Amino acid sequence: MKNLLIVGACVLYLGCIPVTLAAEQLKLVEHASNETLLDLGAKGDSTGDVLAFANPVFDASNKTQVGSTEGYCVRVVVGKSWSCAWTLMIKDGQITVFGIYQDAGESVLAVTGGTGKYSGAKGQLKLHSRGVNSSAYDFTYELN
Repeated sequence: MKNLLIVGACVLYLGCIPVTLAAEQLKLVEHASNETLLDLGAKGDSTGDVLAFANPVFDASNKTQVGSTEGYCVRVVVGKSWSCAWTLMIKDGQITVFGIYQDAGESVLAVTGGTGKYSGAKGQLKLHSRGVNSSAYDFTYELN
């Protein structure tokens, strides 16, 4: 009975009702084909180098181009990681991300916002290379 009264009080107050937002998942493939590396530090791979890019993005089947990414990454730990920011541009709007890209393994970056259908987007982007010698990356946007 005590629990029922607490639940009833929460419902009346409306501050205790959990809100569940509809989640959306976008699976895409980026082709790293238009990139420029600015070697700003010591010659070769060094802290402070900048990678600028504008790459095509394809659907999950990797057959139809559905948009593009534009952004940059700054080398922070040589041979290990980059700090990156970019925007995914697709038909229904844009999604921005920021975070650490790992040279090896899966990377998870924060979704920081968006426009159009994705206005106010939050969530994360999981990405990983499609293979050792591949210049394609699987992108899984998990939006909430």
